[in-house]
Amino acid sequence: MLSIALAGKPNAGKSTFYTAATMAEVDVANYPFTTIDANRGVSYVRTECPCLEREERCTADDCEGGKRYVPIELIDVAGLVPGAHEGKGLGNQFLDELTNADVIVNVIDASGGTNEKGEPVDIGAHDPLEDIDFVEEEMDLWLAGIVENNWESVERKSRSPDFDIDDVLSDMLSGFGASPKQIATVLRELDYPEDPIQWEDDHREELARLVRERTKPIVVAANKIDVAPEENVEKLLDLDKPVIPTTAEGELALRRAADNGLVDYDPGDEHLEIGDDVSDAQREALEDLGETMAEHGGTGVQSALNYAVYDLLEHLTAYPVEDAAKWSDGSGNVLPDAFLLPDGSTPVDLAYAVHSDIGDGYLHAVDAKSSREIGEEYELEEGDVIKIVSTN
Repeated sequence: MLSIALAGKPNAGKSTFYTAATMAEVDVANYPFTTIDANRGVSYVRTECPCLEREERCTADDCEGGKRYVPIELIDVAGLVPGAHEGKGLGNQFLDELTNADVIVNVIDASGGTNEKGEPVDIGAHDPLEDIDFVEEEMDLWLAGIVENNWESVERKSRSPDFDIDDVLSDMLSGFGASPKQIATVLRELDYPEDPIQWEDDHREELARLVRERTKPIVVAANKIDVAPEENVEKLLDLDKPVIPTTAEGELALRRAADNGLVDYDPGDEHLEIGDDVSDAQREALEDLGETMAEHGGTGVQSALNYAVYDLLEHLTAYPVEDAAKWSDGSGNVLPDAFLLPDGSTPVDLAYAVHSDIGDGYLHAVDAKSSREIGEEYELEEGDVIKIVSTN
C-alpha cells in the first residue's frame, strides 16, 4: 500500500486533514505539538471505476456509483519547526517518520493565521509563502546531515578496488527509500569529484536535495482556504509548483454531515446537495461551504491525495479479474479489487501485486475490455481490467 505523509509546521491543520481523510479520531487543538507520535490510518484516492462502461455498477465496497476509492496509507506527522533538522521541537524524530512515506503533502496555513512556529496570530499576519519551502529545506538539511555523518564510511570503502559509488550510496540511503535506480539517476545529474575524499559539503547537500526530490516528492495543500485573504490565495496559486486549495475543516464537516444524512456528498465531489432536515444555521454554513467548493473545485482534500498518487508518483489503477466476460472473481463479485501501480507497469507486475505465486506462475493475460490476449510487455493503462492466467 502506498504511503502519503502529511507534513508541515504545527497548527496548520494536518490533524484535521487526517481526520477528514480517514474519519479516525485524533487530537485536534489550536496549539503546537498536538500530535507527538505519528497517526497512521487508511484513506483513499478516487478514480473512475470501469463499471461505468457497463450497464450495471460493480459490487465492490469501495465503489460509489462509479466513483472508485482505492486504499492508501496516510501518516499524520507531528509539526515541524525551524531548526527541525538540528533536533529542535523533536524534529529528528518527526523527520524520521517521513522516511516511511512515498510522497508528502505539505499542509500549510494559507490564511497566514499562524506564525513560523505554528502559534496563532491575526489572519494575514504571516506570509504563507515562507512555509512552502520550509519542509523541503528541513528535509534536505536533515538528510545532508545523515550523509555527512556516514561519509567517513564511504571514504573507507572507496579505497577498495571494487568500489562502486552507486552501490555504496544505495546501501547508505536505502533507509530513506532511495532505490538503486534513483541513486543512479541522481548521480547522473550531479557534478561531483570521482574520489569521495574530495567531496565538499556543497556536494553532499546537493546529493541530499536531489535524493529527496526523487524519493519524497511534495504537493502543497493550501489549507484554511475558506478564510484566507484573497491576495494570499492568488500568490499561492501563482507558484510554479503543485498547490491545491484546501479546507480540511470543510471536508470533515461534509463527511460528518453525510454520515448523518444531512447532505448528499461523496469525497472528492465538487458540489454538495443539502437535505431537508437541516437547521437554518446548518444550511447557511453548508451554503457558504458550497460557494468555496464551487470556486476551488471541491474541498481539496481528495484532490491533494489524488494529485500525490496519480500525478507526482505517476501511478495508475488496474483491476485483476478471474472471469474476463463478467469482470468478476471466482465468487461472482464484479471488479472486487483495484491495485495502484507505477506508470509503465505490465500484466506481470499486476500478477505479482496480486500475489507472488501468481507472478511466479504467470503464463499470459487477457484484456477483459477487448477480450484479447495481451503480451507481457504491454503497458497497463488507467482503468484496465485484466484476467491473469497463471499456473498457480
